[in-house]
Amino acid sequence: MKTNTPRRSHLHRAVSKKQLPVRTACATRLLALLVSLFLTLPAAVQAQFNYTTINGTITITGYSGPGGAVSIPATINGLPVTRIGDDAFNGKTSLTSVTIPNSVTSIGYYAFSFCTNLTSVTIPNSVTNIRGSAFYSCFSLTSVTMPNSVTNIGGAAFSSCTSLSTISVDVPNSLYSSVGGVLFNKSQTLLIQFPGGKAGNYTIPNAVTSIGDGAFIYCTSLTNIAIPNSVTSIASYAFSSCTSLSAITVDALNSFYSSVDGVLFNKTQTLLIQCPGGKAGSYTIPSSVTSVGGDSFSGSTGLTSVTIPNSVTSIGDLAFSSCTSLTSVMIGNGVTSLGIYAFFSCSSLSAITVDALNSFYSSVDGVLFNKSQTLLIQFPGGKAGSYMIPNTVTSIGYYAFSGSTGLTSIRIPNSVTSIGEHAFEFCTSLTCVTIGNGVTSIEFGAFFSCTNLTGVYFQGNAPSVRPVVFSGANNATVYYLPGTTGWGTTFAGRPAVLWNPLMQTGDASFGVRTNRFGFTITGANNLVIVVEASTNLANPA
Repeated sequence: MKTNTPRRSHLHRAVSKKQLPVRTACATRLLALLVSLFLTLPAAVQAQFNYTTINGTITITGYSGPGGAVSIPATINGLPVTRIGDDAFNGKTSLTSVTIPNSVTSIGYYAFSFCTNLTSVTIPNSVTNIRGSAFYSCFSLTSVTMPNSVTNIGGAAFSSCTSLSTISVDVPNSLYSSVGGVLFNKSQTLLIQFPGGKAGNYTIPNAVTSIGDGAFIYCTSLTNIAIPNSVTSIASYAFSSCTSLSAITVDALNSFYSSVDGVLFNKTQTLLIQCPGGKAGSYTIPSSVTSVGGDSFSGSTGLTSVTIPNSVTSIGDLAFSSCTSLTSVMIGNGVTSLGIYAFFSCSSLSAITVDALNSFYSSVDGVLFNKSQTLLIQFPGGKAGSYMIPNTVTSIGYYAFSGSTGLTSIRIPNSVTSIGEHAFEFCTSLTCVTIGNGVTSIEFGAFFSCTNLTGVYFQGNAPSVRPVVFSGANNATVYYLPGTTGWGTTFAGRPAVLWNPLMQTGDASFGVRTNRFGFTITGANNLVIVVEASTNLANPA
């Protein structure tokens, strides 16, 4: 209602008798039209918001307006707007600024995440709760102020905001504070969030004893960080994906942590916690290390090769994910535990080599398997061309081929019974897949966004499938053989066609001709058939 007052005053001035001493019939009609439009404006604005009613209050659940500078209404249908729900504005790139009314007490999970053009947000003194990742990846957000009412800020609430230089907190706030634009708890013993756009070197204050979960994650302009001897706890993903970070140094008197060549370890150097994201070239993990922590090399885009010594027994989840320049990895014989997605999205990786004496894992032609080679764990993301899975394999692991953009065709043998979640997602050069008759299940998103996939050839009965198996693979056609069961006109949302090519041997076209061999192939309409020729059958090309 506050925004209506100046508009009404402006409208009154524009049509006052003092300004328009002669009111024509046309002017009167125009006035009526303007008044009508003005009176319907609040309803039109409210219509841009999706909402639910809970116990006499409104929760905003979505937004469909034009964006720009958006003011969320304080009331809808006479009821107070008290909550901005999870994902309510997620991905609304048209938003440039948001004003939240004093009625709102809670901002939900991912409420404004990926609002990439959002430059400012006004959080009122009524908000008590800001959920995790509420403003995640708001790349244009430059500053934010926490009012004194806020009593809970969820993990990664402002992470990956790469232009954010300052997080301020109202001094009366009883639980949070800020120093130099960095967010702390009130006593400044816990560092909660370093602004993602803050550049240069940073020395953590001596009062800090704990570094929070994801406290420095995606701080892409941070170059060096110094950890004092007061720090006794560093939470998960604290320094992940800091792509310009060249060194993490730890005070020598610290009893819990240490650093060697800018790499962060525990005090005894048996656990590698974080390799700084800006470290480039080859790296050999020290032989004192027994565990490589989760996410420890994630986003190290300049890293080209890694040697993991025999002393290492475990590699954590996502340990080397998104190391886009990594070309080779050597795994020693001591590794007994390999976390999920350890080499996910390593788009240049051409070979993973495992020491032959390793009892749990093996590699063949640079591809990572379990020791018995029944589970294909990881196909190197930079390996290109066609690939035939060995017939020892019975399962294709989660994300096994994900992001292998150079892979053009794949043949899955009859031995394989299951294809894991997201196994071939984002294989954007993949055109042809042949699936053996042993496959009985294909998991969620297995061929998600394989944009150039045209032919999927099943040699057995229709397997069970989870949702979105072929989502984004909009050019794919499924082919099945005569005599197999479970097929219809479509399969997992893609057209299904009987694949029954036969070479005719009894007609006049069959046989040897001058410098050629002839035959006719018949079958159903619109089949894809490839005929290969060779001039040397003893050594075919």
